[in-house]
Amino acid sequence: MARVLVGVKRVIDYAVKIRVKPDHSGVVTDGVKHSMNPFCEIAVEEAVKLKEKKFVKEVVAVSCGPQQVQETIRTALAMGADRGIHVEVSGKDYETLGPLQVSKIMAALAKKEEAKMVILGKQAIDDDCNQTGQMTAALLDWPQVCGGLLSNPPGARLTVPFSGLPENAVRATCALCSLRLNTPRYATLPNIMKAKKKKIANVKPADLGVDLTSRVEVLRVDEPPQRQAGVKVETVEDLVAKLKEAGRV
Repeated sequence: MARVLVGVKRVIDYAVKIRVKPDHSGVVTDGVKHSMNPFCEIAVEEAVKLKEKKFVKEVVAVSCGPQQVQETIRTALAMGADRGIHVEVSGKDYETLGPLQVSKIMAALAKKEEAKMVILGKQAIDDDCNQTGQMTAALLDWPQVCGGLLSNPPGARLTVPFSGLPENAVRATCALCSLRLNTPRYATLPNIMKAKKKKIANVKPADLGVDLTSRVEVLRVDEPPQRQAGVKVETVEDLVAKLKEAGRV
């Protein structure tokens, strides 16, 4: 049976109000609650389901970042992943870590671990790039599917909802999981305790032959402009008059 890699990213919790740093170099992360990216939770759930159906023998959770990402890996282990890999990235390298660098890491690990499938969340809620999965598949020269229902073993034909394609039309070994694909399970207390005993290996990008040099430069980060309040009108004539005043018609 196959081994599956699942990417899990540590992001600012979805319920936290994002604040921009005074120097506009990024967003405030110190002292802010972090959690697993919701799309990654869906990816872990899909991988664990494959294991429960005995289509795969092992689910390996992978996360890139500083020491704190081990908490995210432990969450994946409590959900049912078998072991974790922490790719140590910190300091300036972590600040500039982007989809291309993560894709290179995932591709290198897929080869090293002899994985038959990589499952990733469609995107992360912090940068909303939606690029890592596509880049990983390209680097591995693997077929991919976006939002496929992974009810079959790695490499089998997958159902692709909302794609316009007939069912069972795509054969994939790199899958991107979108929202509403499943409902991630809650980690139970016994499984949380078991997760503490599961192994997390530490590797460095250099061990995988990956260069973390970024090709993207962030010039400035700003909050979106606040929307002005709308205006209510009583009739269509009033609406047309307002649009004329605003120069819209």
